[in-house]
Amino acid sequence: MSKVKDEITLRGLKEHNLKNIDLNIPKEKIIVFTGLSGSGKSSVVFDTLATESRRQMTLNYPLYVRNQMPRYERPHADLMQNLSPVVVVEQRQIGGNTRSTVGTYMDINPLLRLLFSRIGKPSIGSATDFSSQSSFGRCPECGGFGEVIAPDLHKMVDFDKSLREYAVRFKPLSPSGWQGRWMMTGGLFDSDKPIKDYLDEKRRLLLYGPPEGEKVYAPFHTKNGPQDHEWDGLLPRFTRLYINRDISKLKEVSQDDVLAVTTQSLCPTCHGSGLNPKVLECRINGLNIAEYDQLELPELLAELKNIKEPMGESIAQQAIPHVKQLIDMGLGYLSLARKMGTLSSGEAQRVKIARHLGSSLNNITYIFDEPSAGLHPEEVNLLIQMLKRLKDQHNTVIVIEHNLSVIKIADQIIEMGPGAGVNGGEVVYQGKLEGLKNSPTAAALTRKLNINKNPREIKSYFPLNNANINNLKNISVQIPKNVLVSVCGVSGSGKSSLLLEAFTNKYPETIKVGQGSIGISNRSTLATYMGIMDDIRAIFSKETGQPAGLFSFNSLGACPICKGKGVIKPDVAFADPVTIPCETCGGTRYSDEALVYRYQDKNIVDILDLTIDEANQYFKLPKIIKRVHTLKEVGLGYLTLGQTTSSLSGGEIQRLKLASHLQKEGQIYLLDEPSLGLHTEDNEKLLDVFQNLVNRGNSVIIIEHNLNFIAASDWVIELGPSGGKQGGQVIFEGTPEEILDADTLTAKWVKDGVITHIT
Repeated sequence: MSKVKDEITLRGLKEHNLKNIDLNIPKEKIIVFTGLSGSGKSSVVFDTLATESRRQMTLNYPLYVRNQMPRYERPHADLMQNLSPVVVVEQRQIGGNTRSTVGTYMDINPLLRLLFSRIGKPSIGSATDFSSQSSFGRCPECGGFGEVIAPDLHKMVDFDKSLREYAVRFKPLSPSGWQGRWMMTGGLFDSDKPIKDYLDEKRRLLLYGPPEGEKVYAPFHTKNGPQDHEWDGLLPRFTRLYINRDISKLKEVSQDDVLAVTTQSLCPTCHGSGLNPKVLECRINGLNIAEYDQLELPELLAELKNIKEPMGESIAQQAIPHVKQLIDMGLGYLSLARKMGTLSSGEAQRVKIARHLGSSLNNITYIFDEPSAGLHPEEVNLLIQMLKRLKDQHNTVIVIEHNLSVIKIADQIIEMGPGAGVNGGEVVYQGKLEGLKNSPTAAALTRKLNINKNPREIKSYFPLNNANINNLKNISVQIPKNVLVSVCGVSGSGKSSLLLEAFTNKYPETIKVGQGSIGISNRSTLATYMGIMDDIRAIFSKETGQPAGLFSFNSLGACPICKGKGVIKPDVAFADPVTIPCETCGGTRYSDEALVYRYQDKNIVDILDLTIDEANQYFKLPKIIKRVHTLKEVGLGYLTLGQTTSSLSGGEIQRLKLASHLQKEGQIYLLDEPSLGLHTEDNEKLLDVFQNLVNRGNSVIIIEHNLNFIAASDWVIELGPSGGKQGGQVIFEGTPEEILDADTLTAKWVKDGVITHIT
């Protein structure tokens, strides 16, 4: 009989779709949770195990400290015992801070600043003086950003239009803002004449303001009568109000709005480093701190090992393990200066993992959410070695994963299912690999790779010439039209640069489905996200003669007690927060009045309880039917119209995003790793969607590592041969059958998959 403390004990789990399940999870093993997207994996691992572990950890702190910490509600479960502290490595994208780099994220930069402040020559001062965010360290020209932002006249002004016709494309300075209205009514400019027809002097006044030393005033009409305001010119005004101020504090405009009408160029003073030129004079062995930041990691490692001065050596020794971890994860081609926001999903995933590898703690439960996401099959082996290393340090490693190579190395597999959503939430199998039979994962493990031997005929191409963004080596490539194209290659080989940047720049009409989040909220439902809730409310309003707002739980129809949330969180002072269903509305979110009215014998709650499959039969309005059908097409037929987007799994969100884009009748669809978060069985449904899109005359281009997708394509383009400086070249173009004769990393795994299938 095993000792109880050697396993995590979970009883009566009921979070989301979990059907009162029991689990014993052994410690110091690699446990892989698998199953269809939406089968309940995250509900067990994140919403129960991780949440309860974090909740119990906070109980160790005094009340006044706990009050400042995140508060966790006890998950819906009867018993949760023998948990250990958790470290969660999620799939979520790393923060949106534009200044975040590999060096800052890995905590290597503070060590380098300390190093330069101690042994750099000529000596500058303290470590903070080497930061672009300190008053001394920042470049006086660009304020530490490394880039100079300037208004781009041709992006901002359409010279063929008049002011009234929105010649100024920047919203706050167009007729929709008070400044634009002032330009039209102030008497200085003819608001109905195209800008190109202005006399030179008048056009200069509009764009650049009066000559230096002169002032021009124009009346602005207010409730108290006209008031004179000084006109300073469109571009100077834009620079003063929207570049030289903190954009985040301005309500009427976003950073994206500003970037849309500006150009960014490398700062000529600091050459992009963001540092004061005085700081850049300080060097170690001939290199300044900005040059350290730009080195590829193996070069940086050599420089750090070359430091022999005793004080410097002790600091360098602290930085070396972090740099080695990144190199061991196959990221040697990166530099510390690389912005986190520019990493591909596979690169970001491995940087996150490398950050946790530096820990010498043990008896920890590490939880990974699809760590293979974004990794080429060749790179998955590095990941597997890392998972084993963590286990060998006496840790429990729990992985949510669909990748068959990772599933195969598990000490124990827990498959959730049998279906997704309401049809999931049960344990289908728990045990070793060899015992896995008669399940979606068992079927996936035995399936051979199916090479497309009859690719569609290619009649024309999208030419892309001399692409040199990021690491692309001035490459030219012909991307076939009206077929399914897979673009593959190891992380950092240039796939995103080629397609998400160079291709979309040349073909801006491309419908791009990226990996960004969808802005989830517990008030956002499938119906609102797909844009059909307004139509449903309009149908009710027309049928009943009541205002449409009565059928919204965010408006007139909200339950007066819970204000449309469906739940109540009573104030429990220092205790753990508690969420209870609202007794007044029974969790429906609606007031009694809203529920009285019916359409085809159903009230608004009955409608929102319809599954996508049922809604497909129920509605008659073409727009609703079309949008509901796209959800069914991507395999989300089991979800309800009222399901909140915050309750969806990663794979479901991926497909929901795709469904929202499929509504547009596009010609070119570009998808960045559509297989993320999907089980092999779900991938088959997605492939059918792509094939149907192509059959309807569209072009579908996917960036993908998944061998099923690559094998099913009509045309494959591989970039490489490696990542970073060693990437950026086209190393293969041809059909899936032709790749079997190629000598590339993807070819190696496709050949292997034809014999014994590995995704």
